[in-house]
Amino acid sequence: MIEKMKFLSITGPKADIDRMTEQYLSKYEIHLENALSELTEVANLSPFLEINPYKEALNTINSFYEQLKEPEKTPARPMDTGEAVSTIRRIQKESAELAAEHDRLAAEHAEMVDSLKIIRPFRNLDYDVSEILNFRYIHYRFGRIEKQYLQKFEKYIYENLDTIFIKCGEDEQYVYGVYFVPRHLAHKVHAVYSSMHFEQIFVPDSYTGTAKEAFARLDRRHQEIHAGLNANKEAAYRFLEKNKEEIVSAKAALDACSSSFDIRRLAACTPGDNNTFYILCGWMTEKDALAFQNDIKNDERVFCLMEDQQLPSRQKAPTKLKNPKLFKPFEMYVKMYGLPAYNEMDPTWFVAITYSLIFGAMFGDVGQGLLLFLGGLFLYKKKKLDLAGIISCAGIFSIFFGFMYGSFFGFEDILPAVWLKPMTAMMDVPLVGRLNAVFVIAIGFGMFIILTCMVFNIINSIRNHDPEKTWFDSNAVAGLVFYGSIVLTAGLFVSGKKLPAAAVLAVMFLVPLILMFLKEPLTNLVEKKAKIFPEQKGMFFVQSFFELFEVLLSYLSNTLSFLRIGAFAVSHAAMMEVVLMLAGATEGGSPNWIVIVLGNLFVCAMEGLIVGIQVLRLEYYEIFSRFYSGSGREFHPFLKYRPQSRQNHS
Repeated sequence: MIEKMKFLSITGPKADIDRMTEQYLSKYEIHLENALSELTEVANLSPFLEINPYKEALNTINSFYEQLKEPEKTPARPMDTGEAVSTIRRIQKESAELAAEHDRLAAEHAEMVDSLKIIRPFRNLDYDVSEILNFRYIHYRFGRIEKQYLQKFEKYIYENLDTIFIKCGEDEQYVYGVYFVPRHLAHKVHAVYSSMHFEQIFVPDSYTGTAKEAFARLDRRHQEIHAGLNANKEAAYRFLEKNKEEIVSAKAALDACSSSFDIRRLAACTPGDNNTFYILCGWMTEKDALAFQNDIKNDERVFCLMEDQQLPSRQKAPTKLKNPKLFKPFEMYVKMYGLPAYNEMDPTWFVAITYSLIFGAMFGDVGQGLLLFLGGLFLYKKKKLDLAGIISCAGIFSIFFGFMYGSFFGFEDILPAVWLKPMTAMMDVPLVGRLNAVFVIAIGFGMFIILTCMVFNIINSIRNHDPEKTWFDSNAVAGLVFYGSIVLTAGLFVSGKKLPAAAVLAVMFLVPLILMFLKEPLTNLVEKKAKIFPEQKGMFFVQSFFELFEVLLSYLSNTLSFLRIGAFAVSHAAMMEVVLMLAGATEGGSPNWIVIVLGNLFVCAMEGLIVGIQVLRLEYYEIFSRFYSGSGREFHPFLKYRPQSRQNHS
């Protein structure tokens, strides 16, 4: 069902808005509207402009909150604003020391990684690097050369060149090393090495000792820094865990203060310097609205008017669903399609019943239904997943229809069928012949659902004061009479009873069709419009003819669409028969239980998924499309509900 809403206008002295919010409004859920947009008839209103003083502190505490592990499991203790701000300052100061140490170590770590990267390929050079870097008469270059070029260099050039190349290390592609050359020949030799694609690596003069000693020294320091970073990370984690309750409590306190202060964004102010008043507009449930008015009745600084005491809101009322726990998971499917408008019927209960019923009829098996029920119930209790709750409800109906069909994990001979066997149940239909009973029943069920949806559409249309959709539409009274007469005729025909008189049939068929054909001019007539027919009458009649033809086709296609219920009931039994055949359970011997278990799991998972999707398709395309628009907007309470506030002020 949809909660009944009341539109409230709350006003009082401008300086009193924080007290009113904390003392009264924080106890209730209110969907606020922009007061300036709502009160356009009131002259000289201005926005309530003030900077939120809690934003910076809230952003700071949020950064700590996001680092906590499962903070939602830590209860928040009551904390006033002053304590929350001082707590944030203390935590920020203490954590700044850890952050500074981390930044210092991280910078040194990055520098150390770069130094190791440079010296690593030359760590086998057994000579003091600092001395090499200070040579005056000998030129040198550290670098690397591809192996293929080094082989050519050594074979054709090296012996005739005044240079020494010392190999220090290698990988799959390159040889790393350093070469020396007399200063007066440096230019020539450098050019030769460059022609062999020698790539120079610049070594800074910060290294001491041999390359091996320098590398070992840097590697030890790198490990020390790495250990320091890990220790710093562990210290930061312990610090957060130690202050976890304080962080959660401070965040909760500042969240409440910030939300209360942010109310100003949606408030308006009356003109004046001394006697300025704020005005807030919003929606509450009728129960909360009456409780709020009773709460403030003795407060001379707070005034409240409800919708029935003033002009209604310019906005449509938001939708807040309230359903029993059994139906609540199915709200997910309704919201996926679109929330019902405030004056529209909430289809959640209807979806819950029809979805579970159709799923069970298509997937009737006691054993597999029990698996769906228990698995869905476990996940719903553990993870609070709405889909798991839906699966659990569908599993109950699968168990029920499993008894109706006499099916237990695919075995058809363990349980007696209370009703019928989908694969073997047949019935005679006049002029058609012998048909599978579940297909005929599925069509009959579909007709009943379509008629029910038409009734819902008429109810919704009456609520919306829409004469066309109430009387003349394909899902209105005209459509109900027409399709109902078809259903009645088909029922009499299948049951073998005599058909009604031709004159009665003519009235039941032709009159509704004429009404649907002329729905636009008839609506104009009912609404007392000046123009009954459009100017282009020829185009109107052509368009109305094809629209009526499309309506007749939709009646047929929508009705036949329910055949899938019988089809899946039969296919489920057929698939399980195949599983039993593969397991050898139909030959009278000892069955292969591994095949039976795996086959049941496969069918339960695959067909359960397909059936779930097909039932949802029926809900959206064949059911919702007839009566439901889903054009509502969700009720969003501006203030977070705080139980301690209700306790403190009750």
